Amino acid sequence: MLDNLLDLVKQHAGDAIINNPAIPNERNDEAISTATSSIFDGLKNAVGNGNIGDIMSLFNGGNITNSGIMQNIQGGFVGDLMSKFGVDPSTATNIAGNLIPTVLQKFVTKTNDPNDSSFDLQGILSKVGGGNLDVQSLIGQFTGGQQGGGGLMDSLKGLGLFGN
Repeated sequence: MLDNLLDLVKQHAGDAIINNPAIPNERNDEAISTATSSIFDGLKNAVGNGNIGDIMSLFNGGNITNSGIMQNIQGGFVGDLMSKFGVDPSTATNIAGNLIPTVLQKFVTKTNDPNDSSFDLQGILSKVGGGNLDVQSLIGQFTGGQQGGGGLMDSLKGLGLFGN
């Protein structure tokens, strides 16, 4: 999952990082890795804080821009840009505002696409849960304990959490 997320950030880092004079070219890869870590850590923190519903909302076509998770990820990335790269607050906010929502939207789209196996919600929840998240139990909570053969996405779709 992390490699796919890193690739996704790389695909969308053009103007925000690569073509941005505020980030020295020799540090572009480091900035891309920092953005990737910010996204992963933001999701991990959401799980750790019990905000599974907020994560589910992201994957249910919720408004990513106004999502508390996205704002936390963006805020963490802004702080990292300022501390690690010496970027001023305004520029850091602009970089994060241009990159993080775009990457999260693509991340959600790829996760929800049955023809794209680069991300799957069960794998994401398992990874950000650090092995401490019982994904099957989570499925049970959302399905009333009834397990189907279709996996997490089908179970959640059956509850109306995702488009059919």
